[in-house]
Amino acid sequence: MEDLRNVIRDIPDFPKKGIVFKDITTLLADAKSFHRMVDLIAHRYIGQKIDQIVGVEARGFILGAALAYKLGTGITLVRKPGKLPYKTIQKTYQLEYGTDTLEIHSDAFKPGDRVVVADDLLATGGTVAAVAELVKECGAEIVECAFLAELEFLKGRERLPLDRVFSLLKF
Repeated sequence: MEDLRNVIRDIPDFPKKGIVFKDITTLLADAKSFHRMVDLIAHRYIGQKIDQIVGVEARGFILGAALAYKLGTGITLVRKPGKLPYKTIQKTYQLEYGTDTLEIHSDAFKPGDRVVVADDLLATGGTVAAVAELVKECGAEIVECAFLAELEFLKGRERLPLDRVFSLLKF
């Protein structure tokens, strides 16, 4: 995994002073690293009955679409308000400074669908906790939440309402 870690670029003081941003665009742009990342994460779910991948706006769409293709499933998108064209349900959640809202189509899943939630980074866990509530409200079962990377010092895993969390890389 060290080879994948080394492809991710650190951007100091972004988006604000004191934060070191993990820039995954360098990994996404490197074909060998991107393929390896997708293969390593997808391998966890081969042989399990996975009905859908849930991609979280916006970089989760990239990982989610690649996983869905690799696993032969569809992908369901969780988006910011006003971006989905059909009936939606919303979840507003707390950020460090303020709130944010996410939406999913109300008919995104069949009852009992087994899904993997995919996102690029697990930080504080607020976004994925909200996604988990939306998925459950739609009647699906979360098999696992899968991340390319996790910032362990932020303890986001502890905020999630489930214990099935996988991060390929930990910082």
